[in-house]
Amino acid sequence: MLLIWSKSPRFCGLNVGGPELDGVMSSRTRALLDQVVADLDRVLSDDALAGLSDAERVEVLQAASAAFRRVEAVVVETIATGDAVEFPHSTGCRTQSELLQRTLLTDLRGATRVGKVVDLVRRRVNLVSGDRMPARWPALREAMLDGAIGVAGMLAATEPIEKVSYRISAVDRLDADECLARAARGVRPDPQAGPGAEVQGPAPTLDELKLLAETLVSLLDPDGDEPGDEPARRRGITLGRVRDGLRSIKGYLTPEVAAQLELILDAVNNPKGDGPPMPGVAFTPTDSGAADDDDPYNSDPRAVIDDRTAAQKRHDAFAVALAIAARHRDMPTLGGASPTLVVTVDAKDLENGTGRASVSGAWGQLPASVASHVGCSGTIQRVLLDEGRIIGITTTDRVFSVHQRRAIIARDRECLIPGCHVSASWCEIHHVTEHARGGPTHTDNGVPLCWWHHRSLGTSGWEIRMNDGIPQVRGPAWWDPAQRWRTPRLSLPEESALAPAG
Repeated sequence: MLLIWSKSPRFCGLNVGGPELDGVMSSRTRALLDQVVADLDRVLSDDALAGLSDAERVEVLQAASAAFRRVEAVVVETIATGDAVEFPHSTGCRTQSELLQRTLLTDLRGATRVGKVVDLVRRRVNLVSGDRMPARWPALREAMLDGAIGVAGMLAATEPIEKVSYRISAVDRLDADECLARAARGVRPDPQAGPGAEVQGPAPTLDELKLLAETLVSLLDPDGDEPGDEPARRRGITLGRVRDGLRSIKGYLTPEVAAQLELILDAVNNPKGDGPPMPGVAFTPTDSGAADDDDPYNSDPRAVIDDRTAAQKRHDAFAVALAIAARHRDMPTLGGASPTLVVTVDAKDLENGTGRASVSGAWGQLPASVASHVGCSGTIQRVLLDEGRIIGITTTDRVFSVHQRRAIIARDRECLIPGCHVSASWCEIHHVTEHARGGPTHTDNGVPLCWWHHRSLGTSGWEIRMNDGIPQVRGPAWWDPAQRWRTPRLSLPEESALAPAG
């Protein structure tokens, strides 16, 4: 989604506070809310709060809390009394969440929480009589309108019961609603006065209210889920928004899906079964007959220690698995093509490796190097724009064919970077001479690189060149102070002698 902000105070196609909105809102309601804002302005003026005593501060906090909960009730009821679809659409917003984010100036999480409460208290219209039906939680709704409970309290009280609502009756849910509403108002049992007696006390905290709801769940649903039912119901994966250049992924997998994922990650990270050596001193027999100028890094590519953490290795392996799955013939198509990652970047930024790029669905800006990484093993489509109008489209095929890929895999067998054992069949094929600089899509210009080494090639210090069709690698100074070009042993025939290139 592209948001273009202007200087005018418009949102979703409407002027905030303009005549369009005033026409919908009752002038009396608007006047009352304006008076509340004016009163709060007076409270905040002249640094009046700075001179309060501690006891007075507590009183202010209690009064502000009551006002805050009622403001939340106004927001929830305003949304709940409108049509769930038509109301946001009438303002030019796609969803109720977007409308809440723009009007309340909150984030997605805040809008989602309000939206959940709206669903709990919405009184739907009877299609026959036209009357509004009771809310799903009528007693708690009344408690919210009275200021006894806010959005957070509604969620704390209802979420434990909503999780098991498919196993309890509507009558039991309404009984729990009454019990929780009384508790939210500070009404609790009084054992000293006898059975069924109640006494007015302080309002419970949200944790106490949630604990009461969980206790009710244990009473209403003593048997719980059937064996094996709860894990399957909790399964799910959630992708977060871009934060600090990364998107979070969290969720729960069923045991069989997790086992399959682990097998895939292990296959990518450790196809040989031995992995990199442990750090420390290694001794090589002197009577092996090897020449003095043999390259130890080539004779044993594992001499380079992979400093990635286990979590980072799993991430990189997961990236490889996703790329393979996306191009698999059994993958469902989107618009007649396999699921395609689209990276958008300015042509000059792509050529110079500067600026920012955007990735479809990533909700954020990414370094231009990401575009170079994706474009190296994909297709570049150049779109020529003139003042926002598309005036030309050209496509450059940069993808190695199946036969070329098989030949490169047979030659190099692993990721070209020493110490990396990712099988070449799992790797991306890298253009040694960039396609944008005239590099051909040919076996003499392609080498296998795992997802991570391909992505970090421009900043890691590793360099690659081709020498008569044979790939050579030069490592960073910390790895090889001599900075010599070396040919990986696996890229040569078994009988070939190996000597470092000059």
